Amino acid sequence: MTQNTPLSPCHLRITSDVRQRVLSTAQLKARGISPARAAEQCRAGGPWQQPLPGVFVLHPGPLSGRERLRSALLYAGRPPASGRRTPPARADGADPGYGEAMITGLAALSLYGFSAAPPTVSTDRIDVLVPRIRRLRSVRHVRLVRTSDLPRPQWLDGIPVAPVARALADAVAGLGDAHAVRRLLTEAVRGGHCEPAVVVGELNRAKVLDRPQVVNAVDSLLAEGRALAEERLYDMVRSHGLPEPLWNVDLRLPGGPHLGAVDAYWPEEAVAVELDTRAPRYSRLDDDRRQEQHEAEWSAYAARREHLERLGVTVVHLTPRKLRDTREQQATVVRTALMAAADRTPAAYVMILPR
Repeated sequence: MTQNTPLSPCHLRITSDVRQRVLSTAQLKARGISPARAAEQCRAGGPWQQPLPGVFVLHPGPLSGRERLRSALLYAGRPPASGRRTPPARADGADPGYGEAMITGLAALSLYGFSAAPPTVSTDRIDVLVPRIRRLRSVRHVRLVRTSDLPRPQWLDGIPVAPVARALADAVAGLGDAHAVRRLLTEAVRGGHCEPAVVVGELNRAKVLDRPQVVNAVDSLLAEGRALAEERLYDMVRSHGLPEPLWNVDLRLPGGPHLGAVDAYWPEEAVAVELDTRAPRYSRLDDDRRQEQHEAEWSAYAARREHLERLGVTVVHLTPRKLRDTREQQATVVRTALMAAADRTPAAYVMILPR
């Protein structure tokens, strides 16, 4: 007959600090608790639990969102078994037990405050980004996402998190619901988390641009990004006291060729502003064709700009990111171009047509 041998207590003080409630095998060993003794505490009815291999939670109840995140990071970040030892303390104060692992996908977006992402406590799966060479397996609520190009993490309240665009691409890769994909992409742009071109680049890297639930969402994303960039441009002109331009016009030589569309134009000074909201759709192209398309697009833009400047039109090139992060500086650039008009040779006459 089996006897229930009483557990020998482990005198570790339970605190409000999640780092003291969720510990790896190596961290417990550094506190004088052997793996066998730790496993003993996780027996049925015991005071501890082991939610993941090599990870222990020092209470028996349900895990909080932060405990689930920390357990996932400790599992994914533990050193290889062949050289297992307690990692040295890090100078930045981050937990060395996390290694190079970082939270990505929906759990990361939840940490960034996305309303379209479920809270981490109710997320069935936590995606963790790890180097491709790691031999760990996905287990229970942890899905490992391997990459040969590990980004630099953002630190949110002590948790290493993949940059927004990367986390967004990893989340979209695991979603089949077109509505959910659209909500996430829209919130990323409207919330000012990242620019559309950066998002599309990450979606391309994740090889999901051709998926039906992504195609239409990306089209909406680019339209949303364009509208947002135009709003920033309007705000820059009006809030920094620049003269009101003609908005969204086409320029054409009388009886001649179309010179191109510009987002703002000051005819007396012959100054034009162009917003660069390009986000190439490369998913169907191999690397060589991708480079060729990029070079062709840039050559066409450069040729059009040079043509305008030969006609005496100054073209100011602005990106959505510049308008978001350095709006005052961009206003100064435009104001300088307008002031310099008096010292330039008068521009050729061009026709201005509504776009």
